[in-house]
Amino acid sequence: MIHYHGTPVGGNRQDGARFLAGRHALVPFPRRDDMGIVAEVCQSFVFDNGAFTVWKQGGTLDVDGYLRWVDDWHRHPGFDWALIPDVIDGDEAANDRLLEEWPSHLPGVPVWHLHESIERLQRLAEEWRTVAFGSSGQWASPGTDSWWKRIGDAMNAICDDQGRPACRLHGLRMLDPAIFSRLPFASADSTNAAVNGGSVGRFGMYVPPTAGQRAEVIASRIESHNSAAVWQRETQLEMAV
Repeated sequence: MIHYHGTPVGGNRQDGARFLAGRHALVPFPRRDDMGIVAEVCQSFVFDNGAFTVWKQGGTLDVDGYLRWVDDWHRHPGFDWALIPDVIDGDEAANDRLLEEWPSHLPGVPVWHLHESIERLQRLAEEWRTVAFGSSGQWASPGTDSWWKRIGDAMNAICDDQGRPACRLHGLRMLDPAIFSRLPFASADSTNAAVNGGSVGRFGMYVPPTAGQRAEVIASRIESHNSAAVWQRETQLEMAV
């Protein structure tokens, strides 16, 4: 699987370049600080429209500005795809309209929010090459018992009898080995390394001296794990009990 690390990265620009070199990055539209470094040193990158930030902090997503940004960058050889604009707590009809408005020449990935219907997920999995899973509603916190139950229902609906999903799957804010190692994700992202590289407390007495080095340690630990090859129904259902 591909491990996309959210940017911007803390520390100075040299730390950021060293951390991102050879890695895969997610660049959010509201914080494009590291875009130049990402384009030069990352193996590949994806774009986040910033809907999560709007959901948490308020404001309005600049859809037209985001589209122009994606259009400017989608020919770069490292560009993988961009998340299609969505309203995290919106209804399915509103999010479907945003999908219909997405330009066909841009590589886009729709988001299925966990509070939306399983039927919408099945439809997206049939129509799109990749679908992103976004935690929302009563399942806004990845890794809880109820969250696993909901994920189990979703995976059962789009995986065949051998546990193979109908399309490629991406986990938003799910770059946690305890999560992605149990799911057949093609990719996942999080800002864990970028955010917690500044946290000295999580390392105990043997703490790396700089934020860049701490981020490197966190990312390397994450990247040592892979996603599951297939969805295993019985095993996964036991986790939610």
